[in-house]
Amino acid sequence: MPLLAGDNLTKRFGGLVAVDDVSFEIERGETVGLIGPNGAGKSTLFNLVSGTYEPTAGTVTFRGEDVTGWPPYRLCGRGLTKSHQIVRPFEGLTLLENAAVGAEFGRGEGDTYGRAREALSFVGLDGMADATPDELSIGSLKRLEIARVLATEPDLVLFDEVAGGLDYEETETIVDLIGEISDRGTTVFLIDHVMRALMSVSDRVLVLDNGRLIARGTPAEIQNDQRVVEAYLGEGQPGDRGEEHPGDSGEGLV
Repeated sequence: MPLLAGDNLTKRFGGLVAVDDVSFEIERGETVGLIGPNGAGKSTLFNLVSGTYEPTAGTVTFRGEDVTGWPPYRLCGRGLTKSHQIVRPFEGLTLLENAAVGAEFGRGEGDTYGRAREALSFVGLDGMADATPDELSIGSLKRLEIARVLATEPDLVLFDEVAGGLDYEETETIVDLIGEISDRGTTVFLIDHVMRALMSVSDRVLVLDNGRLIARGTPAEIQNDQRVVEAYLGEGQPGDRGEEHPGDSGEGLV
């Protein structure tokens, strides 16, 4: 039985179909990447899985249970947690207190601050437990977001653009953290436009285009899939429209 499954998920906003009949499965312990051009429906799909949006049609199953339309706090208590694309720390709280909020809403029992300290230590912020978010760089804020997520003791983490806006060194730190999270047995489902980061940590990759799932496979298979290249560049060969090949930038396919 897969840990997470989406079955024929569809989301419409008026006349716009943001996610169109998407089905997928994620096994326990996998790290699965989700990519696609801007506007492909990636964040919408994440919001359907995490309970931010209710699907127009289709179902979400987690740990064998139909959780379609469950609110995020209920899913969090069940073991499914999502990070924010734009970090949203509680500005008036210390880093320890921020992580403790995650621990309070998660699955663990007792010693909320102990779990919060453990999460901060894991991401390398234990020496700043008494600091406040306004003292942090963007890279450290991203690590605080990861700490808040881990403090919930999740079975599955949805990372939405967790490396977005970071420089090369900060991105490598986040990539290493995701690898360590996976090594601990936590299942990871992530979106990121930094393709080298996503491809380096993913066991499998799903590709959305115009709300539809057009490809799935290993990173190597996806990088060589003509449908994926066309989704990013349009029909024709790289350079026909004066655009970069996907391998030419940090947002490419390699």
